[in-house]
Amino acid sequence: MKPVNIGLLGLGTVGGGTAAVLRDNAEEISRRLGREVRISAVCDLSEEKARQTCPSAAFVKDPFELVAREDVDVVVELFGGTGIAKEAVLKAIENGKHIVTANKKLLAEYGNEIFPLAEEKNVMVQFEAAVAGGIPIIKALREGLAANRIKSIAGIINGTSNFILSEMREKGSAFADVLKEAQALGYAEADPTFDIEGNDAGHKITIMSALAFGTPMNFSACYLEGISKLDSRDIKYAEELGYRIKLLGITRKAEKGIELRVHPTLIPESRLLANVNGVMNAVRVNADMVGETLYYGAGAGALPTASAVVADIIDIARLIEADTGHRVPHLAFQPAQVQAQTILPMDEITSSYYLRVQAKDEPGTLGQIAALLAQENVSIEALIQKGVINQTTAEIVILTHSTVEKRIKSAIAGIEALVCVDKPVTMIRMESLHD
Repeated sequence: MKPVNIGLLGLGTVGGGTAAVLRDNAEEISRRLGREVRISAVCDLSEEKARQTCPSAAFVKDPFELVAREDVDVVVELFGGTGIAKEAVLKAIENGKHIVTANKKLLAEYGNEIFPLAEEKNVMVQFEAAVAGGIPIIKALREGLAANRIKSIAGIINGTSNFILSEMREKGSAFADVLKEAQALGYAEADPTFDIEGNDAGHKITIMSALAFGTPMNFSACYLEGISKLDSRDIKYAEELGYRIKLLGITRKAEKGIELRVHPTLIPESRLLANVNGVMNAVRVNADMVGETLYYGAGAGALPTASAVVADIIDIARLIEADTGHRVPHLAFQPAQVQAQTILPMDEITSSYYLRVQAKDEPGTLGQIAALLAQENVSIEALIQKGVINQTTAEIVILTHSTVEKRIKSAIAGIEALVCVDKPVTMIRMESLHD
């Protein structure tokens, strides 16, 4: 069989890793596929790097020239971002080229434009590497769990944030100090906003939600809350109460719609997700037939992510002669069955809550706080006074049972209005992960 020719856009960390995997595992890939996969053309800012990394490939300065080449069957987009990458991908599809990308931002924000065009042009868009690096979660959702109704997905899907939270818990360090450490180790960018404020995780959970529930991409409706305002005291108190705080991406099929959110979350330390530390990723999927499944591994890095990129190339090569109707649909469901569904606003989601209140250490304070919670039908699971901060102020930690978020927010507003409460209430959502 004739070789499959790859046009590689970008030779950064993942692009270089992809070239290395195709080179070092060429024989294994050929044994599995029955044909050779080779890089025929490369586009990168550095011609020197391109010549060193892919000496047998043509160097192309213009990405639009690469996506039009006759000796390119599959365009592997590893530029990142949504500028030139978006335009190059759309042009490649127009030219009848199949696409492999690790670009979660591109798909979460513009997938609703990209996938219909790909179906029209009878080409495939594969994106395993866009979510959780080397973990094959996209294939699991599109194929492995195809017999199931997905109930919920909860994932630790940003290694930078997970490293920071792990270090804060283990060392008791402040967020700013651990962030500097993460930057020094190369786990965090010079501008870490995209990771620590939840954007990266939001793109990934948006993609998984679309696959799980058969909806268009809906990143604009995803709630984002990062970890930059977390206090190390809350991490310590959570652990004392048998919980760990993780930045989770969560999507769940609820009675009134779909929950789609990213935020710090208390989870019981007995749960497997609670014990995923450092830069590792993990995704928990709960489905009606198979129950709970967990996918764990390296969520980033040159070779783990390149492993997913090359697996997508192999999948395309196996189905390259098939028409659209004989391929796995891009969003797991047949295109006509991908339908918009209500994304619940945060006020309508159901969760349990951790509250930390600073209040005057005087008789009646706890009673007033408990009464305001009861007024909103919020049931208390545990209430602990952590001690007196100074001579007049105590710190109170409250865990609630499950309730609708608008009720807890109303109760908090009432608590903060009390004369005896002298600081804003800290609220962190809790998930039992038993659904």
